[in-house]
Amino acid sequence: MAHDGPVTLPSFPRLDSLPVLDHLDLVAPPVAAALASWPAAGQVAVVGIDPDLADTAAMTAAYDLPLAASGNCVVVTGRRTGEERTAACVVRADTRADVNTLVRGLLDVRKATFLAMERAVEESGMEHGGITPVGLPDPWRVLVDERLLGEPVVILGSGVRRSKLLVPGSALGELPGVEVVPGLGR
Repeated sequence: MAHDGPVTLPSFPRLDSLPVLDHLDLVAPPVAAALASWPAAGQVAVVGIDPDLADTAAMTAAYDLPLAASGNCVVVTGRRTGEERTAACVVRADTRADVNTLVRGLLDVRKATFLAMERAVEESGMEHGGITPVGLPDPWRVLVDERLLGEPVVILGSGVRRSKLLVPGSALGELPGVEVVPGLGR
């Protein structure tokens, strides 16, 4: 990938940022495949973390990270006329996805629920606690809270618990298939 000059990787003081495209071994296989074809991937960093600290509350406390910069990804599903409709919802960690009203309406289903973790892990090819909007199965919609795009750096899962992605907030809106949704997190 050609650059007009040196790329400054997203970073936080207590994390060691590495160019993700040079360290695809630190992410889940579906994430690596998606990064290989995402034009913004050259702006993305990967950081190794203690897998026991992969959950947001533990990670933000241990590494002194702002909750507003952490993008939590939850997988929601519902049915309409026998058809299952699934979406990954990415919201700031200081909010919760508006599943019962906004997501239910966007999916056009009567009832929206969280996809069972076992299914989310199996269908995404990612680990529990590491699911990310990068590299999800094609039929899943990817909904991103508009406020994340305003963050200088967003911390996302990498598909595995032992690392995280650091993504410029503006680049989240460039993920293939992403739908930016105002008010997704409440």
